[in-house]
Amino acid sequence: MKTLYACQECNFETTNWSGKCPNCEAWNTLAEDTGPRPISKTPRKLQVKAQTPQQLNSVSTQEHTQKFSTNISEFDRVIGDGIIPGSLTLLSGEPGIGKSTLTLQVANEVAKNHNVLLISGEESVAQIANRSNRLGHTTDNLHAINEFNLETILETIKTTKPKLAIIDSIQVISSLNITSSSGSISQVRYCTEQLMELAKTSNIALIIIGHVTKDGNLAGPRTLEHLVDTVMQFEGDRFQQFRMLRVVKNRFGSCNEIGIFQMENEGLKEVTNPSAQFLEERKPNAIGSTITVTMEGTRPLLIEVQALTNTTTFGYPKRTANGFDLNRLQILIAVLEKYAKLNLQNQDVFVNIVGGMKLKEPSADFAVLSAIASSFLKKPISPDTIIYGEVGLSGELRKVTHHEKRKQEATKLGFTKIISPETEKEITQLITRLKSA
Repeated sequence: MKTLYACQECNFETTNWSGKCPNCEAWNTLAEDTGPRPISKTPRKLQVKAQTPQQLNSVSTQEHTQKFSTNISEFDRVIGDGIIPGSLTLLSGEPGIGKSTLTLQVANEVAKNHNVLLISGEESVAQIANRSNRLGHTTDNLHAINEFNLETILETIKTTKPKLAIIDSIQVISSLNITSSSGSISQVRYCTEQLMELAKTSNIALIIIGHVTKDGNLAGPRTLEHLVDTVMQFEGDRFQQFRMLRVVKNRFGSCNEIGIFQMENEGLKEVTNPSAQFLEERKPNAIGSTITVTMEGTRPLLIEVQALTNTTTFGYPKRTANGFDLNRLQILIAVLEKYAKLNLQNQDVFVNIVGGMKLKEPSADFAVLSAIASSFLKKPISPDTIIYGEVGLSGELRKVTHHEKRKQEATKLGFTKIISPETEKEITQLITRLKSA
């Protein structure tokens, strides 16, 4: 048997172990992969038969397009208006973020009309039942087992034939056909391949939970993401109440939607009006605070952007961003210095996106820039003002999409002034008004 070492970041394989991957140069990522690889000196002639191709317009797709709802609108919208039978979904998130709670609530809602099977290799059935009772679940169609052997799991699913099966988690599942330990790159890949084959042949929807690394990336080989149909990420600060469900890959729907939940003692509750929730504790006439509206898929969200400038005590000013790209922040500071004539060379600049949100859309540029200027000039921005727009390197404002949707959401929550590329052309116009206020 030939021993190989596989990188758990880029899936590169080598016969010699080293502290740094020769391909991606990541440290301490090479793990032993001792999967069976019989070596034959003479190639064998395989008996194969050619398949008959089918005309796509004659193939019946009704069975594979009948989605079933989870009755959790935030979850359904993110995954594509419901779960498709035969699909394989990967849900990842940091420890303690609420992955098991979310899947248990999804399982309970689906179990009101269909049989659902929970398979846990980390918790006993009694622990799952205790959490289910705490969440107030009473359905009879929800079943659970504690198992980490892949062959037993596959046989159980084939025998019980549930509508939905949830596996928590893929990193603790192991197969007898692979000699390496559970959680290794070969075990995770092989187990996922077998579960994918079961889902497609039995038309059973599967949700598998995956761990993440310390950097927040999915643990295991990148090929794991290519095997599944949908990759979902459950994000948020576990010390705060808001949780965001994002999808980064979806063969059956959009990849731009987001679901927002609030963690409470009774479990996760849907946030039907997230804009009002994010602005609930905002101080009126606060210096360095602006409100922007960002698009998450088809949903406009009003988010508070906070900025703080302070004279640096060191020779090199510090720039820190929470929920906003740090490189983009450096660009906006340079634009402010050149075109708005604000001397920030001796100022530490801190930017925070309230509520644990991450603003990746360019429309947040103008709001971040305005918050920095407000803090530096010590002039508050009117509390009934919405600011959004992309900022160019020449100090100009560039139009963004969905202007009407953003405007309607702002008006619905009582904002009467909108500063955007539709009303302004240069950033200097807002800075001039702040200076004279």
